[in-house]
Amino acid sequence: MGIKSVIKRSILESDMYNQSISLSTLITIMVDMVLALIIGILIYEIYKKYFSGVIYSRTFALTLIGMTVLTCMVTLAISTNIVISLGMVGALSIVRYRTAVKEPMDIMYLFWSITMGITIGASMYLLAAVGMVIMLILVMVMHRKQEKGSAYIMIVHLKGSDEKAVLEKINKLSYSVKSKTLRGESAELTVQVECDPDKLGFADEIRALDNVSDVTLVQYNGEYHG
Repeated sequence: MGIKSVIKRSILESDMYNQSISLSTLITIMVDMVLALIIGILIYEIYKKYFSGVIYSRTFALTLIGMTVLTCMVTLAISTNIVISLGMVGALSIVRYRTAVKEPMDIMYLFWSITMGITIGASMYLLAAVGMVIMLILVMVMHRKQEKGSAYIMIVHLKGSDEKAVLEKINKLSYSVKSKTLRGESAELTVQVECDPDKLGFADEIRALDNVSDVTLVQYNGEYHG
């Protein structure tokens, strides 16, 4: 008997090829699907609470719940039947997703939902619990760190080209001059300033300078390098 025949016979005679579902398998499926739904809802609530992007998408947030449940279902199908697993791997290999993800943090939430669905579908409950706690702590720490300091883009229109007096008002803060545009006898200065949201009094001090026409301060929510 050749090696191919041995493998084929072992697969056909195994329980994985059996299409019938036992009571224990049915209970496992129900428990895993319910847990995946609960975890998906938790990820949805965490995303809604700690979202710090520009535009909040409720549709994307609800997708996190469905992604967790569907990934759990796929994992259950693969783990209970080898024939279905082979067909599903082939089917999923031809699927292409072209939806643009606007916020970089959204990618993390997508993978979070997918990995939680996989671990729950594989009945690795301890790993799922530990991963859930670690990710929650990570999100909370990143959110708290982001709240401590914010980046602002300050645009100052000057009479003349001397910006020393303006920079002296922010010399105690972390700042960097991004651009300086000269227009005849006036100038436009663009500066990135990092400070707490409750310490924006320097803008009034700069506006009070004799050679300053106006000051515009805009909070910058995108990625930046300090």
